Amino acid sequence: MHASTRHASAGPTDTGRMDAKGTASGGNELGDFLRARRAGLDPQTLGFPDDGRMRRVPGLRREELAQLAHVSIDYVVRLEQGRTRRVSRPVLDALADALQLAPDERDYLFTVADVTPATTPPAAARPNVDPQLQQLLSTMHDVPAMILNRRMDVLAWNRGAAALLTDFAALAPAERNLIRLTFLDEDFRALYQDWTRAARECVAVLRMEAGRHPKDRALATLIGELSLHDPDFRTWWADHQVRGPRQLTKTYLHPLAGPITLDVQQFSVDTRPDQQLIAYTAPPDSPSQDALRFVLQWAADPGKAPATPSRPEA
Repeated sequence: MHASTRHASAGPTDTGRMDAKGTASGGNELGDFLRARRAGLDPQTLGFPDDGRMRRVPGLRREELAQLAHVSIDYVVRLEQGRTRRVSRPVLDALADALQLAPDERDYLFTVADVTPATTPPAAARPNVDPQLQQLLSTMHDVPAMILNRRMDVLAWNRGAAALLTDFAALAPAERNLIRLTFLDEDFRALYQDWTRAARECVAVLRMEAGRHPKDRALATLIGELSLHDPDFRTWWADHQVRGPRQLTKTYLHPLAGPITLDVQQFSVDTRPDQQLIAYTAPPDSPSQDALRFVLQWAADPGKAPATPSRPEA
């Protein structure tokens, strides 16, 4: 909590010029991340009993992190102050172990430390979806599906996805972004049974992508817009939680069908590494499957859809 407050109140950089990592140009993403993770650890569980000295900030002291990682205190100071970013892999591994980083957090640490080179040039125009992929979406009559890029822009969708989530065709292209809708669109926000969990997942995925693609101008613009307009986003962005794509289960509160719990499947597109196919499926023989079937029937022909979702008779 203290770490989040410290970052959120950093001052003029919050609304200044942002890079794709969501920091002011010339910011110190590596140092910010190390401090945030250090502040989130309990010294006593790591073998540092209370020595009577007052801790000015929560979590590990710099000297304690240095001791756990077997590096000098001065080296930790230089990393956190941004005076060096080039770090050897063994040192980064030691820091990641000392900070008890999850796999996604470890990958992120290696990315912002410049150990892995940037793989993507600045983003150009919104990429197109291959016709074959668009055709695949159109044939998925029983499965809501769409194509996203790494910023979670919705590039293409089928009728089921529009019926489940929102009429993407009615939105301006710049507004067709799942993270933007999650934070800034009240109707879309109301779809989530657990909005906080879904929104924090969005922030963690966006933080990971920002670390991988620091020169993506469109990504930086999105982060800047969300930081400016949503206080929850600002707070959670400052937490430096990172997470890569994974299979999720989400419950939506559909205005016509009620609660629907769906598995969110994610598939990479070999011919377009920047894109992924997202499909929503319900567990077999479940109330959610009935509710999803109702939504799809309503989307196909509103006049023939049953009045309410119902389970088939045995």
